[in-house]
Amino acid sequence: MTPAPRLRSLFSLFTRAVPAAPLVACAALALSLAGCGQPSAQQQAAPPPPTVTVATPQTRSVTEQEEYVGRFVAIDEVNVRARVSGYLDKIGFADGQIVKEGDILFTIDQRPFKIAVDQAQANLSQAKANLDFTKADLERARTLLEDRTSNAISKQTFDQRTQAERTANAVVQSQEAQLRSAQLDLGFTEVKAPITGKIGDRRVSVGNYVTGGTAGSPTLLAVIVSTDPIRFEFTMDEAALLRMTRRKGGADIKGDPVTLKLIDDKDFSHTGKLDFLNNVIDRETGTIRGRAVFDNKDNLFRPGMFARIRIDSSAPYDALVVPDVAIGSEQVKKFVYVVGPDNKVVQKPVTLGPLQGDMRVIREGLGPDDKVVVNGLMRVRPGVTVNPQPAGAQAPAGAPAASASSK
Repeated sequence: MTPAPRLRSLFSLFTRAVPAAPLVACAALALSLAGCGQPSAQQQAAPPPPTVTVATPQTRSVTEQEEYVGRFVAIDEVNVRARVSGYLDKIGFADGQIVKEGDILFTIDQRPFKIAVDQAQANLSQAKANLDFTKADLERARTLLEDRTSNAISKQTFDQRTQAERTANAVVQSQEAQLRSAQLDLGFTEVKAPITGKIGDRRVSVGNYVTGGTAGSPTLLAVIVSTDPIRFEFTMDEAALLRMTRRKGGADIKGDPVTLKLIDDKDFSHTGKLDFLNNVIDRETGTIRGRAVFDNKDNLFRPGMFARIRIDSSAPYDALVVPDVAIGSEQVKKFVYVVGPDNKVVQKPVTLGPLQGDMRVIREGLGPDDKVVVNGLMRVRPGVTVNPQPAGAQAPAGAPAASASSK
């Protein structure tokens, strides 16, 4: 007889022979007997160990670098002002264009200055005519004075004519200077670009009176900034300065290569050179000002634009690196999970170095033969047995896919 009919027969006998009160206990006994043939949940098969991806640290030549935020500044910046006063007659550029040194930017009404030149030329001609007369008069006096047979001229008269000739000569020199000054002012009516660069917007319009010269407040006409090459200024702290100085052995940093990244760049793709490091550290901030130079033929960089600069702070050396996603954090402590010979996970504290792309330099804590968990960190804990798979190997059929975790 099968177990189920036998149980029903026993239950029927008990219901006839036993009072109603103990029936509940009998029912419980019957249920317990019915479950004797079923396996318990604890007796079910244990799940397989989690599959993780492991990799040994790589040895890579590393050059440590520092990054700083700074901004571009123009090598040359000129506030364009007139040297003479007058009414603005012409404007020879479009706002924002590239101008070349010597281009005429503004023209002030030249008519009054041309008149001044004509007047100075006339005064010079008159002075030269007077000089010619005094010279001739002096020569006549000298002839008469040398004729000892006559007393036609006295020594005093000769001296007076000599003095008149000298005075006339001085007047000629003065008028020549006046003419040159008038011609210079006429030339200043054409305001030319002192440098090659990008000009801003005009600050005055045609017809306005422009105040020139150096006294008072000369009118600002426009601003020109040089664009190619262009400088990038930044500040570094004292510790970074010491690292750089030791790397160079105290040598000048001028000419060292640097790279730069704009705010929309994915990497440091622009190259330049260091050209200046200040000679003092700021006492208030504890930083020192540095400067680099970049070519800017396509006018991508603008004065005032922010960017990040990267500078080498060490000589090349061999270091162990692991994927940065393998780094875990517990407050300030950094660690990695390492799989031992028995496939059990061990947590190892590490000292981190700089980031090299997606790889992290490990200064201390790892050996070259350690098997570091690089995928599946969220499913492991110290002491857990895992199924390690080398990086790049295909996981066994039915095993769950490993997921990367970030630190």
